[in-house]
Amino acid sequence: MIVPQGRPFFMRTAGLSVCALLIFGGGGPLRPLLGPLPVSAQEAASAVQDVTLQNVTMTFGGTVLTAPQVIVSGTRLTKDDLLGLLRSGPEPLAARLAKFDAASIVIPELRSETRIGTKTQNATYRDVTAKDVRGGRIAQASAAGLTAVEAGGEAKHSASYGRIEMKDVDLAAMARLYGEAGDAKSPMLRIYGAFSAADISMEAEGTVVKIARLEGSDVSGRQIPATWTGALDAMSRVDPIQPASADKARILGTVADLIDGFSVGSFQASGLTINQTHDGEPVAMTMGRMAFASGNLTFEDLGFTVGEAGGKLSRLSFAGFSFAPTVAAMRKLSTQAGEPTEADLRQMTPVLGTLAFKDLSLDLPPDEVSAPPKPSAKPPGAPSPAAATAPKHIGLRDGAFAFGPLRDGLPTTGRANLSGLTLPASAVAGIPGLGSLGAYGYRDLDLDVVADTAWNEAAKELTFSEVSVSGKDMGSVKINGTLGGIGPAVFDPDPSVSTFAMLGATAKTLDLRIENTGLFERFIATQSKSLSLKPEELTQEYVTATTFGVPAILGNSAGAKAIGAALGQFVMKPGTLLLSAKAKNAGGIGMLEFSAAPTPGAVLDRLDVSAKAN
Repeated sequence: MIVPQGRPFFMRTAGLSVCALLIFGGGGPLRPLLGPLPVSAQEAASAVQDVTLQNVTMTFGGTVLTAPQVIVSGTRLTKDDLLGLLRSGPEPLAARLAKFDAASIVIPELRSETRIGTKTQNATYRDVTAKDVRGGRIAQASAAGLTAVEAGGEAKHSASYGRIEMKDVDLAAMARLYGEAGDAKSPMLRIYGAFSAADISMEAEGTVVKIARLEGSDVSGRQIPATWTGALDAMSRVDPIQPASADKARILGTVADLIDGFSVGSFQASGLTINQTHDGEPVAMTMGRMAFASGNLTFEDLGFTVGEAGGKLSRLSFAGFSFAPTVAAMRKLSTQAGEPTEADLRQMTPVLGTLAFKDLSLDLPPDEVSAPPKPSAKPPGAPSPAAATAPKHIGLRDGAFAFGPLRDGLPTTGRANLSGLTLPASAVAGIPGLGSLGAYGYRDLDLDVVADTAWNEAAKELTFSEVSVSGKDMGSVKINGTLGGIGPAVFDPDPSVSTFAMLGATAKTLDLRIENTGLFERFIATQSKSLSLKPEELTQEYVTATTFGVPAILGNSAGAKAIGAALGQFVMKPGTLLLSAKAKNAGGIGMLEFSAAPTPGAVLDRLDVSAKAN
């Protein structure tokens, strides 16, 4: 990916120079700078005229701008007025720009140079034009393209853009953002009504990023204490891998100011490709389209390859996402010394909202497994050759994760829904309870998974509305229940505190539903073959074991007998099995009580149990 040191360079070049620096063609009745003009000059200034400036130079913040030629058409400003605009004076730049009017501006070549420490950032813009400039606002601006490069560091960063277009550009507002300080009470200033850029290419430390097109609308910003120029400079000077320092802590507050002080109505990127080499293997990523609007972020037609592995994702979307908690935590951390703690990092968790994705496909390289040699394949004592299994394909038709309000950085409610999860049975070979599925004749699995939980702070309860897994031609298992004694300490970032709090949890209710649609029959067929029994003979043995053996293990209480009878009925005719348990004590049964119980029957005696099968 693009390294952090490269990002401020690209942002600064593309954002600051191309728009704010169109002021070369700007100006205004600079009476405060030039003083009263003679009558002849006033008459000349009142006439609409075309003015050409040669070898123009201007300093804008930490950037030096040069243009061999600037052509201003349809303006009432004289050449001296325009040159006066470029000279520093007592009047702020934003105020000067607000006085500028012209029908058009043409800058065949515009160069910018910015020095940051030992690094120099240079950008060159071609054929910059601006039309209908009124009061420092440009109705339409464009550049045929730009090239940019950063030199002086350990690696060279470069970028190029094709055609750039903007509408409703407010140069005065942009000058205030980059050059004048403000605070959280400063108003949002709209700087672009719309913008677009084509054929973008960026390279930094071996990573090449290309974007076919960028476009957006309603871009606004707020003045911040460090100014936008100062913030970008400060960010570029901090090395993220160095130990904690006061500068590194303060930069968190600056980043928070930038995040909180920037907004965009809509944004869209298309035709993205990223190529790099990681640990000697080529890594490539592609994206058909990315769009942001009304707080929703969507990615379409994603793809990646890492060596022999690859994947595709038709759609990925975020709804209800917010950086508000992150911004608040960063501002708090900016006043603290030392590295952030686990608790600090947890507080930076953003509001996650809902994450949804569609048509995920992963192709993983085959595993290398040991294979026994053929009798004459190798001499005695030689190592066995490795045999490659088939590549693994994992798919997911639909998926969604919804997260509720945060408590100490963790969501207090959540729902996960995975539909059409497909994977080879060999992929779960080492998982207890699932590892034998391949032996039952399942080559590929097709699963649906749901998990829905919610924490009730007032009741100190964690409710599992549904935790279920279902498989095609297999069946389903569904659990819902309630845990008590779940207080706020369970969310504490300190593992010792949260673990101790969990020891006070109690089990209040549990409902289990098992539905068979083919798995049990395959289990019986496989087991009967291995035991040399007929399926009906093995079934009868299981009926006897469950009907009489389970109650004996559980203490022969009424509840134990009900469970045994229901299990026997299910084995005889495997359809649906329902089990329900509720603690007789309203407070539930504690985890320590479970572990200290001498027999399963001792626990069962404290529950109201019901069971049935059909």
